Amino acid sequence: MFGDFLKRLTAPDPAPLDPVDARLALTALLVRVARSDNDYATAEVERIDRIAAQRYGLSADEARALRAEAETLESEAPDTVRFTRAIKDAVPYNDRVAVIEALWQVVLADGSRSDEENALLRLVASLLGVTDADSNTARVRVQNSA
Repeated sequence: MFGDFLKRLTAPDPAPLDPVDARLALTALLVRVARSDNDYATAEVERIDRIAAQRYGLSADEARALRAEAETLESEAPDTVRFTRAIKDAVPYNDRVAVIEALWQVVLADGSRSDEENALLRLVASLLGVTDADSNTARVRVQNSA
């Protein structure tokens, strides 16, 4: 279903993604982190929907539809290393930092942080080219807003 999209995203020198494709790829990354502990909790699903609605100005139905599409993309996407590197090459730094903050929101949505989620978030931040300091600042912002 997403073969052409993934081919463009993982090309050796991908062009920047248009806004619609970027939001799909970034939402798929949220799904990947939420699924990383093999417990895709309702709280995480609802958080992804809220993040999508707020970040992209979507209605609740539009956010759910985007998440559903992102779930399919995530299941078809290559390994996390290639997927996040492709996003790094196609999405501006400030947007990637905002995604790290959103990822922390998803990780913390169910009230617990698993070792798998922590490890994946560290890996994803690094692969997205987001500094440890910026990732930590994003986590603190999320924890302070809860």
